[in-house]
Amino acid sequence: MKFSKILISGILGLSALGVQAKEINFGIISTDSASVQRDRWEPFFRDMEKQTGLTVKSFYAPDYAGVIEAMRFNKVQVAWYGNKAAMEAVDRANGEIFAQIVYADGSMGYYSLLIAPKDSPYNNLDDVLRNGKNINFGMGDPNSTSGYLVPNYYVFAKRNLDARETFKTIRNGSHGANLQAILAKQLDVATNNTEEIDRLTATKPEMAQEIKVLWKSPLIPSDPFVWRTDLDSDTKEKLKKFIYNYAKTDPAEKAVLKNIYNYGGFKPSTNAQLDPIRQLELYKELRKTESDTTLGEAEKAKKMAELKEALAKLK
Repeated sequence: MKFSKILISGILGLSALGVQAKEINFGIISTDSASVQRDRWEPFFRDMEKQTGLTVKSFYAPDYAGVIEAMRFNKVQVAWYGNKAAMEAVDRANGEIFAQIVYADGSMGYYSLLIAPKDSPYNNLDDVLRNGKNINFGMGDPNSTSGYLVPNYYVFAKRNLDARETFKTIRNGSHGANLQAILAKQLDVATNNTEEIDRLTATKPEMAQEIKVLWKSPLIPSDPFVWRTDLDSDTKEKLKKFIYNYAKTDPAEKAVLKNIYNYGGFKPSTNAQLDPIRQLELYKELRKTESDTTLGEAEKAKKMAELKEALAKLK
């Protein structure tokens, strides 16, 4: 009995000191199928294991929410997110941004797109909105920045339009699924981003020529890496050292990142990188509140004042 008490006390003491994790689960959002994402990311995780001494288990969910919820319940300790999903993880899943992707050309962002088959009768955004009732439209995952939040704001909310009422049909899918549906002409127009199209151009240029871009968004900040705030400090230091220095000089590491999405490396970042995304969400909510006929005048005024105050704080 005495030995058991000493053992339990020792274990509790080690836990309180934050002994480093021997194993972490790293989540990857579903911009494409799990098998495709696995091919892209596993070499990176194997390098992470070699250089940190950690056992790294990858987690591929069928949608963005799966990774967010996994982090919320500590089934995932670190994850690659888009900014919209990262915001959800920070707000609801004890997440914290610690790194941001840098592209191979040194840029720090990418663009949301509307794409169509090359022989589509639609050539620009005006064509799309004018002929919406004839269009089968592909939207992104609801937690996608470039596939959902950005086009919803810049294409629809700013024009006081509801995407669900604009088109003949509308369905949600990953970037990869929407891209394949456009190539197969199962959709007339769909959201996507420059990461996917650049990758297609590099790997299958003949297929990329079968697509045309109808609309391009303002610049979106490049994707973050997020960890749980309660991850122990030793593991955090190992991850930072590995990620901040990865692919600085090693050609093999550069090839690994290029295979993911033409990435060039990573730089330190914080939750502040989400401020532009939070502004988009607040602007969208403000527009929605302005046109909401179900709210009483006092309730509407109160809600709009709260949204404007939140926007002012971000600015």
